[in-house]
Amino acid sequence: MSPQEQQHSRGYSVPTGRPYALKELQSNVGALGDQVKDLYEGAHPGEYEGIADALYAAFQTAASLAPAKSYTGCPEHPNGAIDPEAPDGWGRCLLCNDRRRLGQRSQGGRTAAPAVEQRRLGYPVPPPPYTLQLLRTYLRAIEDRRFHLGLSSPDAEFVQIADDLHRAFIVARELSRPRNASGCAEHPGAPVDPDAPPGEACIFCAGRRRRAQRPPQTPEMLPRIRRGERRRLQRRFERPPG
Repeated sequence: MSPQEQQHSRGYSVPTGRPYALKELQSNVGALGDQVKDLYEGAHPGEYEGIADALYAAFQTAASLAPAKSYTGCPEHPNGAIDPEAPDGWGRCLLCNDRRRLGQRSQGGRTAAPAVEQRRLGYPVPPPPYTLQLLRTYLRAIEDRRFHLGLSSPDAEFVQIADDLHRAFIVARELSRPRNASGCAEHPGAPVDPDAPPGEACIFCAGRRRRAQRPPQTPEMLPRIRRGERRRLQRRFERPPG
């Protein structure tokens, strides 16, 4: 061991709480594989709810092990606005990105294309479509990373596993949402009308169409009652004797 490595090893101390958090992360991630292996394409959304909850709990643990991220990741504007269309290789700060875009336009350059994967609050959000195969791909990457994690692992490895857990959580969360059985873009969670023709199964839209097809009816107005008079009502049943 070199003198620099010896000095580094003597000066290194495990951060407080890392052993317990790392043990919790290892156990949470290890149980995820058993929950996912029994799923199949087209499984009910309710079967993904427990997996999404477990992934979010593991993500929170990994995020506590990793260094804290600023809102934008920008040292100049740490709590500024986030650019929803940040190009690849750029930061997430909207102020700095607008400044760079203005500089490119003034020089006649071409503005960079937005990144495929956006980040919310510093953590990646994968683009759709969200499938079970994509979820299993992220879980395999998480399993590979957790085997190399230790008490003295660099912060970058904890950042990577936190990012992967957030990606997997987003996929599982979207798979746990109710399916659009009606096929209606306006009412995706609407009940299905069994009497509607194919492609028009949304019960809300079907009711709207039926009301529009009804012939217009003129409302019947009751005669006006003068002050002091009483309306005579026709009784359906005779008043019982008294």
